[in-house]
Amino acid sequence: MRAGVPRATDTAMRQRFRRRPDQAVTAVRLALDFDGFEYRKWGDTQRAKAGDWLLDNGGDVYTVDADSFARTYRAAGAGRWIKSTPVWAERAPSAGSVPTKEGRTHYDAGDWLVSNAEDGSDAYAMGAARFEQLYEPDDQP
Repeated sequence: MRAGVPRATDTAMRQRFRRRPDQAVTAVRLALDFDGFEYRKWGDTQRAKAGDWLLDNGGDVYTVDADSFARTYRAAGAGRWIKSTPVWAERAPSAGSVPTKEGRTHYDAGDWLVSNAEDGSDAYAMGAARFEQLYEPDDQP
């Protein structure tokens, strides 16, 4: 890891996980004609644009890039969505930050660095307790 950012080649410590099936989110697509907006979260500025999704993940509200949402979520009922693709994650050995599609997320040592892609791209970070509540090991090939 260099300057707190996981490299695509740092796969040795990364493990595959899946979202627990009872952990759906409420989501609404920002299907509006607008220039987007900025907000502060995870220690930095986040940006949302037309077509992105606004999620309520058990009271944690944030936006997700439209393309990332389309690749990783499936409908689970009226306004409810479940992350249906695996993620790859590893514990952060020290504090740092990771670039995301929406901005940048700062994390502490022991938090989880999570990626929607095995190569480490489309990444984000989350606290250990929240990660363990939402995800479980995925042994599927």
